[in-house]
Amino acid sequence: MLFDRYEQAGLLFNKNFKEATEAAVAYRGELVLVEGEVGDAQGRRKPPVAVLGQAVMLAEGEQLKLAAGFLEDAAEVQIFVDKYQDDFASDTKLFFFVVNIPAPVQCAAAAASAVLIPLTEGMVWNELIDLVALEKSDFKGQSSAEKVETLYTALRGYTPKFPTVTLAEAVSGTVEVKREVRGAI
Repeated sequence: MLFDRYEQAGLLFNKNFKEATEAAVAYRGELVLVEGEVGDAQGRRKPPVAVLGQAVMLAEGEQLKLAAGFLEDAAEVQIFVDKYQDDFASDTKLFFFVVNIPAPVQCAAAAASAVLIPLTEGMVWNELIDLVALEKSDFKGQSSAEKVETLYTALRGYTPKFPTVTLAEAVSGTVEVKREVRGAI
């Protein structure tokens, strides 16, 4: 299975769950994009340099059907594509919520299509659900993996109305974003 291979390679990080259904395997957590350097003589690695945060993923067999998550920089989309494109199916759906893009766009990413949406704060899962207008009742009584399958089914029927650009254009159009810091005073 695809996620077993990722797990053995140390690519699943801060795992919330990895769970199978009859047809697929779902994963939520973080996915390593750039591994940390080797930190000691035993070969243990330092924390990853870049991750796909809040990842929501679905695989059928050895093919990735859905990958969605949070990225700090639009340039990390290309890192994701370079590292994982061999696992894309012809109908793989990619949704990236990116801090430093000014407006939502869609672009080709290897054999898949990717949707890039600006997001400085929020939860990827909630944003995906809002994107396809799913309700809490749509997930009632489902396991964690079944919820990801339900989301994937809805996303398969979703047609974005965002401008289509190349991935290079999306990366070159990034902006500097200043985040508000909240907390104790």
